[in-house]
Amino acid sequence: MSLLILDNISLAYGHHALLDGVKLTVEPGERICLVGRNGTGKSSLMRVIAGEIEADDGNIWRSDGLRLAYLPQDVPVAEERIVFDVVAGGLGKLGETIAQYHHTVSQLAEHSSEQLMNRLTRLQEALEAADGWRLEQRVETVLSRLDLPADRTLGELSGGYRRRVLLARALVSEPDLLLLDEPTNHLDIESINWLEEFFTGYSGALLFITHDRAFLQCLATRIVELDRGRLTSWPGDYAAYLQKREERLAVEAEHNAKFDKKLDREEAWIRQGIKARRTRNEGRVRALQKLRRERSQRREQQGRVRLLVGDSNHSGKLVIEARGISKLYDGKPVVRNFSTRIMRGDRIGIIGPNGAGKSTLIKLLLGQLDPDGGSIRQGTKLEMAYFDQQRARLEPEKTVIDNIAAGSDMVTINGKPRHVIGYLQDFLFPPQRARSPVSSLSGGERNRLLLARLFTKPANLLVMDEPTNDLDVETLELLEELLNGYQGTLLLVSHDRAFLDNVVTSTLVFEGEGKIGEYVGGYDDWIRQRKVEKPGVKAVSPDAPEPIVEKQTSGSKLSYKVQRELDSIPFQIEELEQQKNELQNTISQPGFYQRPHELVTEKITDLKQLEYNLERLYKRWEELET
Repeated sequence: MSLLILDNISLAYGHHALLDGVKLTVEPGERICLVGRNGTGKSSLMRVIAGEIEADDGNIWRSDGLRLAYLPQDVPVAEERIVFDVVAGGLGKLGETIAQYHHTVSQLAEHSSEQLMNRLTRLQEALEAADGWRLEQRVETVLSRLDLPADRTLGELSGGYRRRVLLARALVSEPDLLLLDEPTNHLDIESINWLEEFFTGYSGALLFITHDRAFLQCLATRIVELDRGRLTSWPGDYAAYLQKREERLAVEAEHNAKFDKKLDREEAWIRQGIKARRTRNEGRVRALQKLRRERSQRREQQGRVRLLVGDSNHSGKLVIEARGISKLYDGKPVVRNFSTRIMRGDRIGIIGPNGAGKSTLIKLLLGQLDPDGGSIRQGTKLEMAYFDQQRARLEPEKTVIDNIAAGSDMVTINGKPRHVIGYLQDFLFPPQRARSPVSSLSGGERNRLLLARLFTKPANLLVMDEPTNDLDVETLELLEELLNGYQGTLLLVSHDRAFLDNVVTSTLVFEGEGKIGEYVGGYDDWIRQRKVEKPGVKAVSPDAPEPIVEKQTSGSKLSYKVQRELDSIPFQIEELEQQKNELQNTISQPGFYQRPHELVTEKITDLKQLEYNLERLYKRWEELET
């Protein structure tokens, strides 16, 4: 039985309908990703489903007793409410009683009084009357599963953990349908991986919005695209959707071309003069009027962003050299004894948990912050452009135009003058939007504006701190193309795994206690190279020296020792493959991800270690065979 049915839902803001008679059915257990360009109305549709806003027209049918929870896009403010209170609030008024009971127990643990005992008795009676003990246990379970500190305030937590608190609030009601709007925003890679693992085993239905392509590919069982006010459903994963969507757009373009050709022919006929309006041709005139109406009502697909980095003179071959640099905050090492050489043309990704010190490392490398130890040398002829994570370089009270051109009508791109309105249209800002204040822009629009401002400056060193937040997938892919063709040097901080894989040539990874590891390639390459050691799994260290192979002359036999090693490898591979299959079967069982977080993490790590050991054995087998 369906959980939710949308029937001809319409919603308009301004002259274009965000939702134009959309239809959608959600079945139990589905994981549906809602995709579309920035500003097409995805979040508005979510809010209509959640009941936060009313549609202009249409009907919404919900199954009897449907439990629905909504996780909005915005990170909760750093307020002083206790985490336990926020999570329990997902249970409504009974949640308030549970929170009061929790605080009273804590107060009694510190000091006992008759007044506190009487309050505890009243709260216990209220919980017993409303089956509150079961729900109180559910709150405790969700807090434990999401590894949240129950008695800390939101203000003490990072943005990623505040997102977890909102997720816990949504989950505590055990919803049949969970709505998630950009759940990976402001989360580091570790938290995103945890979310994937959690939702892979989630029993309820999911309807989520994300621009994280790896997250989308991992979770979605169906893609629903919102384009020009209409919903189109695409069964299957993201890769299948991309292929089918290209086929649909090609058919649409061909149909529009034929329509426009017919319209042009009829317009040429009507301009012939009076004979076109004779009685015998009135039907053709009416048909032309109908064609004109159809053409005027056609909603074109939103254009693509046109990205172009201003050319600059080449920097010196050496861009930055760091030797043994260290930085401490409050006595704790953020960067410890780190050395690297960045050469012209390098594209370096920086990976690490929130708060690890990624922005600090960039400031050290750029000379904006002095190290506590070590030295930093910068190369010659550096011209830098900086994409700021906090959007601090935008002035919200000024218009979009003023933030780009500072009162001028022209900007210089690659040494050539361009009108600022035309330049902003490359970034999908129509003239009326270009005259709006920055404070009225959405997160995606602000990111596009920051990119537009960044690319007005010629640069041979691009520094980009979280550029992918709030950008739609098409803009992300265009940005990837631009950066891959960029001739300068790139320093990139990002939690978008697909973006890192597609752009960077090496990665700097924060590995804890100020240690920074350097790896060749992107995110997936780092995963393959990193050292993982878990008890209970026979580990082969990535740093261990390769076994010594006795030098053989062409056509000679292997030594006895090496031959024995070669003979034993197939049996080792068979044993590890069996262990891997058993572990994969355990992980794929329903409810696996509902187990304690520590156990889930241990099993996932064991699987990765087994895969790594197998890869090394296959490589060694190939070496000995040849």
